[in-house]
Amino acid sequence: MKTYPLESITLEEAKEKQFRLIDEITKEFSGSEFLNAGDFGVVPGLNKPVYAQKVENVLARYFHSEKALLVTGSGTGAIRFGLQAMAKANDEILVHSSPIYPTTKVSMDLMGLVPVVANYNDIDDIKQVLLKHPNIHTALIQYTRQAIEDSYEMHEVIQAIKSVRDIQIITDDNYAVMKVKHIGVELGADVSAFSCFKLLGPEGVGLLVGKKELLDQIEKMNYSGGSKVQGPQAMEVLRGLAYAPVALAIQAEVNEELVSRLNSGEIPEVKEAFLANAQSKVLLVELKENIAKAVLQEAQKLGGLPNPVGAESKYEAVPMFYRVSGTFREADPTLEDRMIRINPNRGGADTIIRILKQSIEKVKSCS
Repeated sequence: MKTYPLESITLEEAKEKQFRLIDEITKEFSGSEFLNAGDFGVVPGLNKPVYAQKVENVLARYFHSEKALLVTGSGTGAIRFGLQAMAKANDEILVHSSPIYPTTKVSMDLMGLVPVVANYNDIDDIKQVLLKHPNIHTALIQYTRQAIEDSYEMHEVIQAIKSVRDIQIITDDNYAVMKVKHIGVELGADVSAFSCFKLLGPEGVGLLVGKKELLDQIEKMNYSGGSKVQGPQAMEVLRGLAYAPVALAIQAEVNEELVSRLNSGEIPEVKEAFLANAQSKVLLVELKENIAKAVLQEAQKLGGLPNPVGAESKYEAVPMFYRVSGTFREADPTLEDRMIRINPNRGGADTIIRILKQSIEKVKSCS
């Protein structure tokens, strides 16, 4: 099976990302300030906690954008607010031909947006669709793969869209931030949106980075104090981000080692192993027999996570052994019986090999 996973940054590149974030933090916070948990409430003249504003200042500079805005509702909320600032009811919006991420589709349906499909793997198709639909003023691009065959490069899609006319672009950067060299807004998009929970941060907090004009609109939508991200939450975001790039780069190295070891025959019952973004970058293991469901049951008994919490959240330290994604099952329903996905999280290759091998042996001994 041919897949096109995103290219992960190296450990050295991840260290540079960490160091650059810390450098930006020291420009915004004094040492004693950074050791504080953060403030609550809406400060007069600012209408948000001081520490939330300071964290946003750091992240705006870090992601080379005009403004950063912390929002409630995690990644889903961030994308929804971005769409609300860019489009209105019954507007046409350019989307990829692969299935739209379910929570994003809900937001689009609630807004009454009319999706116009183009194949993002085909630059010419993007341009032709936009020329045929002159009323399209907004485009959504999901950074990670939506289907097995997806191979598009984010910067190429952004350039193709912008070459037709100045269309507003929002990118869903979930599962890509701190794993790739540049996020959507750094490649020419107007706004990038993603979840901080997937980056070792607190539950329920999302981030938007991009053009000040658009993010100012979103801030006005969330005027009330109850809709504000509080200072302690903002500080949790920053602390999580400081550790995320190196942790994720190590995870990527483990994935590469597992592909090599499994495809060399270390576990005879494995037919093939490969990497794919589904949605996070994970190891997909195809077994020679239709025993995937039983193997997953045994893996959980041996310490493997049976399901994600926030897809690489701070709670997911041990490796996850899970069914293949809905997108993959939709493409080939038989995969559910013979394929599993594994996310190493903070685990090493030896641990994952051990759990997988023992799970298979247990299933076979009981059959």
